[in-house]
Amino acid sequence: MINVEQLGWEPATVGELDHRLLKAPHVKLRSFTTGPAGDVVYAVDLRINEPNVTFLSSTEMHSYEHFLLAGFQKYLPQNFISIGLMGCQTGFYLTLFNEGNAGKICSVYENILNDILSASEVPYVNIMQCGNYKNHSLELAQQLARRVLDAKSNWRKVV
Repeated sequence: MINVEQLGWEPATVGELDHRLLKAPHVKLRSFTTGPAGDVVYAVDLRINEPNVTFLSSTEMHSYEHFLLAGFQKYLPQNFISIGLMGCQTGFYLTLFNEGNAGKICSVYENILNDILSASEVPYVNIMQCGNYKNHSLELAQQLARRVLDAKSNWRKVV
């Protein structure tokens, strides 16, 4: 049995919550699934904007997503499964294998945001690795990273 509190998550914030109550930016355990062999897949919300208030542009989301993809592959290569866009344009879904520790996930996220701030280009921006390689902005990704990093002390304050 997974003890989410031992992993550093607030049990009352795990799962689907009323979006009118969500604060942003935040990092929240959305769900977890234990397989027959005991392996666990964790789904984590990386919320950037408050739902139904402000939305990320497609360029912001696209460039930031490329950085998240590169960063989680770099820092959690054994655990990273996927990063996905929230269709509401307020954040991202992070999927990890056998890594659900809130402190570790937040620390890696902070490292990625610092990497964005010091980057000279968006990763994977070429016709062979991106289906819309012209729709990117390093500047927008860096502005977003700065805003999220500046709010780090509130990442775990979900509602």
